[in-house]
Amino acid sequence: MIRNITFDEFIKLDIPVPIADVRTPAEFAHGHIPGAFNLPLFSKEERVVVGTTYKQVGREAAIMLGFDLTGPKWSGYIKKALEVVPEKRVGVHCWRGGMRSGAMAWALDLYGFEVYLIEGGYKSYRRWALNLFEKQYQALLLGGMTGSGKTRILNELAGRGEQMIDLEDLARHQGSAFGSMNKMVQPTQEQFENELAFRLKDIDAQQTVWLEDESRNIGKLTIPAPLWQQMSSAPVIDLEVDLKTRIASLVDEYGQLDKDFLINCTERIHKRLGPVQTKDAIAAIRENRMDEFIRLVLVYYDKTYWNSLARKAKDQLFHLDVRDADAAHLTELILAISKTIPFSKI
Repeated sequence: MIRNITFDEFIKLDIPVPIADVRTPAEFAHGHIPGAFNLPLFSKEERVVVGTTYKQVGREAAIMLGFDLTGPKWSGYIKKALEVVPEKRVGVHCWRGGMRSGAMAWALDLYGFEVYLIEGGYKSYRRWALNLFEKQYQALLLGGMTGSGKTRILNELAGRGEQMIDLEDLARHQGSAFGSMNKMVQPTQEQFENELAFRLKDIDAQQTVWLEDESRNIGKLTIPAPLWQQMSSAPVIDLEVDLKTRIASLVDEYGQLDKDFLINCTERIHKRLGPVQTKDAIAAIRENRMDEFIRLVLVYYDKTYWNSLARKAKDQLFHLDVRDADAAHLTELILAISKTIPFSKI
């Protein structure tokens, strides 16, 4: 059975249903619905040939060519689908709900699958995702200079049942010039937005959602404009952590990374550090004086943070002297402050 369904209806189904994305591997890699698996009807080259035939000759010729190209592959498509979805219940989509998804849905239905054909395809999903960024959220930001332990506290809040979105985790980057940690590979901008939208769909807009006080760019990725505008006006709880504690934390986090990686990253921000600061920082890396390296680069990052904080409305800033509080006690203090903050819709 084939059931035509909107994406909004699809995600509200009582039982989660896997999604088969029948676009090319290149299209899938550029951006896909989180959790979907790729079941490409055509390769990139085949799709181009079929598309050209459709435009230059016509629809029937393109369909005939498509069957010529896929003829020997149909059993393979079904076997792949059975590997992923042995219970034979699957959603199917292509770019905009056209011939590719229709053909795959037909074949899977013929074999006995229960097929949900997503109307409008991936294009309709993207509209759904972008609309989520336009919603109004009760955002509360956790701020603090680099090394303040914001991610640790956000995870503690999430562990207590608070709504939290870790933008750096979604972006696979820790935000600074050194943020890839020499191992993380960032998704495309489109996939970052897709993953973010999937987190937002479960957020209760009437309850607080915690985020880190980020700059708009996280590595090469950009927070979508509507959400960024809300974050720019949201209240901030600023963690005030002493320099010595922050340096020790950052040495633990970055001190074991490859020295060539750290040097390359430092050289990329030489204009912001200045020539003397850059030279001294690189020397400290080479000589394994990691606390000195961290202290030198923090001069720039601390200045950047204070400049950002200065743009916040004073009545939206709430400072908290952290001192030696452990994560659990600090979280209690933060939650207590949050209950005193009057939220207003933007």
